[in-house]
Amino acid sequence: MLASESSARRYALDPDVRLMLEVRGGNAAAFEELVARYQSRLVTFFRHLLGSREQSEDLAQEVFLRVYRARETYQPGAKFSTWLYKIANHVAANAIRDRSRRPEFTLQTRDSGPMGARPLDLMLQASSGQMPSRQLDKAEVREFVRMAIEALSERQRMAVLLCKFEGMTYAEISEIMEISLQAVKSLLSRARENLREVMQPYFEHGSIPAWEEANDDKL
Repeated sequence: MLASESSARRYALDPDVRLMLEVRGGNAAAFEELVARYQSRLVTFFRHLLGSREQSEDLAQEVFLRVYRARETYQPGAKFSTWLYKIANHVAANAIRDRSRRPEFTLQTRDSGPMGARPLDLMLQASSGQMPSRQLDKAEVREFVRMAIEALSERQRMAVLLCKFEGMTYAEISEIMEISLQAVKSLLSRARENLREVMQPYFEHGSIPAWEEANDDKL
């Protein structure tokens, strides 16, 4: 009990934790405020992770449904965002597992975007040196980096999204993904190497900034 009370006091300054405590007390308006604060972020997160806008909206709703169902037993043992994305990680894992069980499912690249049809093909051409060097505009840079991230393994992509898009610390990612700090560092290190390999031709010709810089433009 003392540990629980200490944890509650530690996170009491988090405004989202305070809102969730109001939700626990039956305040419907507080729940609506949390949805307003996090819905678009969750949809974007799931879209980058799984690639489907429609599915991303459904999964975001599933996260909030789980939050609401857990309201009466909620205890502030972490920042609200950490707790929320831990739920999102479980929801995503279930969606990925369900998708892998459907033999009719095939992964498809996007049909359109700033880089035209099948941008993943263009990315692969670039990595092999087949694409002529030219300066990309910002929209193409964002699309290129997004596709590079989507080409990562699901767990690497999850770690990158939490770190670079959501600004989570290694400790928070460790809690969300339920892995060790060393495993988080390893995932991010491998992700950086994979991204560098695909995007190196542009680095060499100065046609595209490093992926970390491009991500700072809030993809």
